[in-house]
Amino acid sequence: MGLVLDALNDSLTDFVTRQKLFFVATAPSGDGGHVNVSPKGLEGSSVVIDQRTVAYVDLGGSGIETTAHLRDNGRITLMFCAFDGKPLIVLLYGRGETLLPADADFGTLRPAFRHDPRVVRSIIRVAVDRVTTSCGYAVPFMDYAGDRSTLVDRIERKAPEDFAERWAGGNAASIDGLPGLDYDAEGAVAAAARQLSPQP
Repeated sequence: MGLVLDALNDSLTDFVTRQKLFFVATAPSGDGGHVNVSPKGLEGSSVVIDQRTVAYVDLGGSGIETTAHLRDNGRITLMFCAFDGKPLIVLLYGRGETLLPADADFGTLRPAFRHDPRVVRSIIRVAVDRVTTSCGYAVPFMDYAGDRSTLVDRIERKAPEDFAERWAGGNAASIDGLPGLDYDAEGAVAAAARQLSPQP
């Protein structure tokens, strides 16, 4: 029998924290548009802040769907599956927000992540209002062989100017035309450079 809770308990917090992979789902408002599902990995890039708040580092990728959908309506679901041990699926429903490098909470939260490349596009913070569990009997056993280093390696090689094309261009809108990041080229360079500057 699955659980329905309004917050994470200690057992589920431990489970969520140990997972190497989770999935994020968002959707635009209304009847149109595309539902988005993204896999998130890299150990140490997500954190349970408290029993009603979780967050993960958004390193960037081919699109800006999650941020665009959060700006549109704030709805988000995170799914964690057991790929070893006892079967279990944990779903976290809530309201999400995108924290950008210029936001005060971005700087406050960033040290909470064990995985911390030189430049982070944003941090996604989720206020959890519903937690459910289900059996996960159909989820296969899978062995964890390690994180891929490709994305981080690419980020580590970039200069601030290299982020402008993606953040101010391809990340400006979702595939449905919803607003994504608000950077112009100069603002994107400044946001990346701010993270590369020595911290006091």
